[in-house]
Amino acid sequence: MRRLIVAAVIAGSTLALAAEPALARHHPKKVLVCHASRHRANNGTVIGAVGGGLLGNAVAGHGNKTGGTLIGAGVGAVAGHQIAKNSGKTCHYEYR
Repeated sequence: MRRLIVAAVIAGSTLALAAEPALARHHPKKVLVCHASRHRANNGTVIGAVGGGLLGNAVAGHGNKTGGTLIGAGVGAVAGHQIAKNSGKTCHYEYR
């Protein structure tokens, strides 16, 4: 009798373990998937650098045109890259 109970417990455990992966497949998780385009970020960097350089040149004093242009181009490149990188993402939710 004792062997029968032990065999029934082992069989029940085996069935429960085998059924667990099948149950897990029926509950997909919601996952955020984002795709970014590097091409847009690179364009933003170039456009920001040119715009920042022009603005820096216009704002700088008479003896500091080169410095103003270089600083403006650097700041514009960073700003343009960040703006283009964040606006170029396409995100959506998928169930996996």
